Amino acid sequence: MRITSKGQVTIPKHLRDKYGLVPETEVDFEECDGVVTFVRADSPRLDRRDRAVAALRGSGNRRLSTDELLRLTRED
Repeated sequence: MRITSKGQVTIPKHLRDKYGLVPETEVDFEECDGVVTFVRADSPRLDRRDRAVAALRGSGNRRLSTDELLRLTRED
């Protein structure tokens, strides 16, 4: 993907379809730790913690019981 001389980028169709990005959709650009992202202007802004949680969501590969989780969080 390249940025044109006018600063434009084409968003791939599968992403436009998935996120409902149609012509005239307003978007905002955000920068955090050297990474630029864009979000729909009508969506709530996520703070750094929320973005980290969203990025990690579903990446766990182990199921823990409530007792196991409590032991992990209470260990010194």
